[in-house]
Amino acid sequence: MSEQPAPSPAPARTADAPFPGDGESLLPGGPLPAEIASALKRDGAGLVAAIVQQFDTNEVLMLGWMDDEALNRTMTTGRVTFYSRSRQEYWRKGDTSGHVQWVKSVALDCDGDALLVRVDQVGAACHTGTRTCFDGRAFDVVAGPAN
Repeated sequence: MSEQPAPSPAPARTADAPFPGDGESLLPGGPLPAEIASALKRDGAGLVAAIVQQFDTNEVLMLGWMDDEALNRTMTTGRVTFYSRSRQEYWRKGDTSGHVQWVKSVALDCDGDALLVRVDQVGAACHTGTRTCFDGRAFDVVAGPAN
């Protein structure tokens, strides 16, 4: 099944609890480290946009949404997990299709409101079966000059 149920709330970290970089790694189901959680600027639903890019070609594959738990799962399991806004549940890319996204890196933009998740995509990234969610969907535009 592709959907992962929402976890039970994890116990809060205390001020003396170690954080990654202090000899402790992130734990699936645990809270994000304070320095990451405080840097995120979430929308009204508690979500952050996650742009997914092929790590070796820089091809933009798709956009998904993550809350703290989806980001934590992505950072700790090596597989990308999103939060479905329509179904209001977690889903791990590739569980039913086999089109897995293997995590290579995760970065936060300068404003804290978007993530860049670089992956090694296996198969199609789009639910329509195309390599990217942008294949065949370009608009005609007037291009500006290269300077």
